This record gives sequence, C-alpha cells and structure tokens, in this order.
Amino acid sequence: MSDAHESNEIDGPHEGPIKTPRQLILAVFYAFVVPIFGIILLVMYVTAEQRPSAGSDALGPKAVEERIRPVGHVEIKDAADLASMKTGEQVFAAQCTTCHTAGLLGSPKFGDAAAWAPRIKTGYDALLHSALAGKGQMPPQGGGDFSDLEIGRAVVFMANKAGGKLAEPAAPPPAASGATAVAGAAAPAATAPADAQAKSAPTPAAPTPAPATTVAAPPAKGDAAATPALFMQICAVCHAQGVAGAPKLGDKAAWAPRVAQGIDALTASVIKGKGAMPPKGGSTASDAEIKTVVTYMVNAAK
Repeated sequence: MSDAHESNEIDGPHEGPIKTPRQLILAVFYAFVVPIFGIILLVMYVTAEQRPSAGSDALGPKAVEERIRPVGHVEIKDAADLASMKTGEQVFAAQCTTCHTAGLLGSPKFGDAAAWAPRIKTGYDALLHSALAGKGQMPPQGGGDFSDLEIGRAVVFMANKAGGKLAEPAAPPPAASGATAVAGAAAPAATAPADAQAKSAPTPAAPTPAPATTVAAPPAKGDAAATPALFMQICAVCHAQGVAGAPKLGDKAAWAPRVAQGIDALTASVIKGKGAMPPKGGSTASDAEIKTVVTYMVNAAK
C-alpha cells in the first residue's frame, strides 16, 4: 500500500505557482513591463547630460544658430569711419579682460591703483608701445586685431580706472582730405580756357602742408625725403617722441653714436631687436624694408 501511494504522488498531476488569474497578470507584469521601464530609465540617465533642461530654449532657432555658426568671421573696418571704431571699454571686454581682470601672468589687475601707478608714470606713449608690441607674456595687442586708435583707447580706459588721468587719444585727420581739396581746385582749371588756366596755375601749385601727418619730425635728406610707410606704422610709436629709450627722430646728439656704427650694423640691431625694441620693431617687414627705414632715420639725424 505504501508503495502504491508513493507512486500515485510521483505520477500524479503537478500544480504550477500560478493558480489564479491575478497571479498570471502579476507574472506577466513583472516579467515584461518592469524590465521595459528599467531600460527606459537607464537610457534617460545615460542621455541626461545631452538633453536640454526643462523650460530652456536650447532647441530654439537662435540657440541652434549659435551652435552651428562658423568659428571665424570677416570684419571690414573703415579707418576713416570713426563711428565704427570700438571704445576702450569694448576693446577691454573683448580682449584685455582675460588677464587683466584677474591679474593673470603678471599683468596689472584692472582697477589696482598700486599695480598701475608705476606704469602710469611712464606715460601714455610707453603704455601704448607695450600694448602694441607686446610685453612679457602678453603678445602684441594682447593677441587681438584692432587699430592703433582702438588699442590706445583701451590703454587709457584701463589706466584711468586705476587712478590715471590720461587724455583720450585723438583720431588722426583723414589723409585724403588734402588731396581731395587739391583735386577739387584742379578740376575747374581743366575745363577753363587757356588764359584762365595760366592765371589759376599758381593756386594749385602752392603745396598744402598735407605731409604734416608724418609725425613731428625734421625733414629727411637725400633719397629718404619721403617717409617710409613702415616708419609711420611701427617705428613712429617710439621714435617720434623718444619713448622707452628710443633715440628720437632728428635728435643728432642721440643718434651720433649710432650713426657712427653704420647703416648695416644698425639694420642688424633692428632685425635682432635691442633693449625694449622687439625684433624688427614687432613687424613682419623684410630686411630690405628695415634697412630703408634705418637709412631714413639716420639721414634725418645728419
């Protein structure tokens, strides 16, 4: 009897864990729905940093345009249009604030009167030269691309915020004004009769002092009578006023020992740099252009 009973228990029907419809529904839920929710939550966690936060306009037209805009852009400036020139504050915010706001890399901190005091004492010309040519770990123009006038405005802005009382640099007069006036005076003469042209000839012949824009310097001699463009662009910053120990243009006493060295030796010094003057004055001019400028300044001191 006992063997028959045990055989019936082994061979009899087996019952699973699911005995009611409710248990079946729960089993299906836990087997399929819960894993799906788990996968969704995992995906949301992984991609959380790439999704814009709630209420932001990260997918708006302006935000998308900002993300896909080109890295560089072309900006054309008209040197005669003073309204297009940036103010000192704008140049500071665009270029100088990176170092000067926190005083990084040894730069004088913006508004720090103690740090700026000895620099302000050197004068506007020396400060402008340092900003244009670079000094220490600061590259020329702080790595920016501005006009000399804009850099001068930024220098005055920073110096005056630290207790200086420097005057805002004046914009240079338009160079084409004198030529325009002469051309305007000559135009009627071309259409006038021969007698009228003969009478009016002396008027346009009298040269106006237009070349007065070439810095306050004595006239040069010989072939260097025409001021080289490189001198006006680079060298005049220091040599026009004798800034940072540079010999002033036309100062015979200061130039005498230098003239004695000869044109070639002076040219080599300019190319290599000397004292506060960086190589080639901070320019990318050729050796021939450097020699032309050196010859011009030497002739002006003879």
